[in-house]
Amino acid sequence: MPRYEYRCRPCATTFELSRPMADSSAPALCPAGHEDTVKLLSAVAVGGTAASSAPAQSAGSGGGCCGGGCCS
Repeated sequence: MPRYEYRCRPCATTFELSRPMADSSAPALCPAGHEDTVKLLSAVAVGGTAASSAPAQSAGSGGGCCGGGCCS
């Protein structure tokens, strides 16, 4: 089940809730019981490096449609 982050406007608390995607925009109570909350946009963290682990291919090495000569 996805987790969504919310912020309470009256007390400025940020909290998370696990709920179905269909309920992501439904009102959420903050832990202190306030009803005036807003759903925050989440940033996605992607790990890894710019270098690929796949072997590099040189031009004209074949494979693929245009590399294999099937394109005209």
